[in-house]
Amino acid sequence: MTEEKDPKIIVDDDWKSQVEKEKEQIEQERHGDDDNQQVPEASFSLLVTTFATQALSAMGFMPNPVTGKAEPNKALAKHFIDSLSILQEKTSGNLTKEESELMNDALHQLRMAFVSIDQMPTSDTNEDDAPKSSIELP
Repeated sequence: MTEEKDPKIIVDDDWKSQVEKEKEQIEQERHGDDDNQQVPEASFSLLVTTFATQALSAMGFMPNPVTGKAEPNKALAKHFIDSLSILQEKTSGNLTKEESELMNDALHQLRMAFVSIDQMPTSDTNEDDAPKSSIELP
């Protein structure tokens, strides 16, 4: 018969430093550091979404990250919408069905939002009364 032995517990004196290293590594992966920032993979949808987000911000639907206030700038919004329109024209016939739909939908929604910004309240009105954007980007 074999005798049952109590399991031996092996204590690693260096476990605390290993845990700290793992925590630091996880934090760096989560937030990135200056030398090794994680950047999303370049794609057509990211490009379209970037232009659309900039246009929405310029229309005042999103607050300026520096001031925290919505600052509509119609000329800048028009620039981003026109840039997307040029991109659509230049890539015509070279996009997948999904990419083409993304471009068409984004431009349609941005154009509709652009014509509605004249109806938005000015900064001296109550922000609770301000219309909310119903634009959804992928």
